Amino acid sequence: MDFPGGKIPFVSQMKFISESSETRLACYRVLDNNGSTISGSVFEQVKKGLAVKIYRNMVTLQIMDNVFDKAQKQGRLSLYMATVGEEVINIASVAALTTHDIVLPQYREPGVLLWRGFTLKEFTNQLLGKKDDNGKGRQMPIHYGSNKLNYFTVSSTLATQLPQAAGVAYALKMDRKEACVVTYFGDGDFHAALNFAAVLETPVIFLCRNNGWAVSTPVNEQFRSDGIAIKGQAYGVQSIRVDGTDALAVYSATRAAREMAIKEQKPIIVEV
Repeated sequence: MDFPGGKIPFVSQMKFISESSETRLACYRVLDNNGSTISGSVFEQVKKGLAVKIYRNMVTLQIMDNVFDKAQKQGRLSLYMATVGEEVINIASVAALTTHDIVLPQYREPGVLLWRGFTLKEFTNQLLGKKDDNGKGRQMPIHYGSNKLNYFTVSSTLATQLPQAAGVAYALKMDRKEACVVTYFGDGDFHAALNFAAVLETPVIFLCRNNGWAVSTPVNEQFRSDGIAIKGQAYGVQSIRVDGTDALAVYSATRAAREMAIKEQKPIIVEV
């Protein structure tokens, strides 16, 4: 019978599928360890003005993190989480989007807001719960949100943004919008959201920041398979692994993923 898993060739020998491939999934990169372009690499050309803006925003994000992280350690803020080592993931990915694309973040994506025009004063207002904060001080620190900038408010509960992202993307599809949804997450639960998005064929990019840890639990204690990108095959979702410290690679991959998500009306996994 013709259904997924149904119309298949028959064999008379018993063979179980291997739990994982012997070879690791390759990781796309454009720049080498010295910051030079790798010969023969394929990537989206970036104009000087855009490149400078990406770099400036990454530096600004580092400085902001340094100031607020010290303030939290001094007891001036009740909560703060820095994006150290993930500046490229923040800035280079959002640089590849348009303002019409909707972002459902976790809690390490302030750079996305920074790029879209959220000011340092607005960050401060939110962190300190001041009256000028968009949430009027009703949210915990780092729970940023901006309707104007198409940035959903951060939720304390991990992974809630993932099924929501699939649903928001379905709404874009129904409205025939020339836009997609991008949701950022760690390496925690996302299976229901991924299957939902795949079955309904919604234009959403699942951008995973895989740094090898989920809070204090290493990923090798969470699953046996080769990271996140490889899981796309199980759900029928196209996926790619990208060097999260390579701005050109992250930018190029996100641009390509956005075009595929909108044109093909399908979810994409980007593991960085």
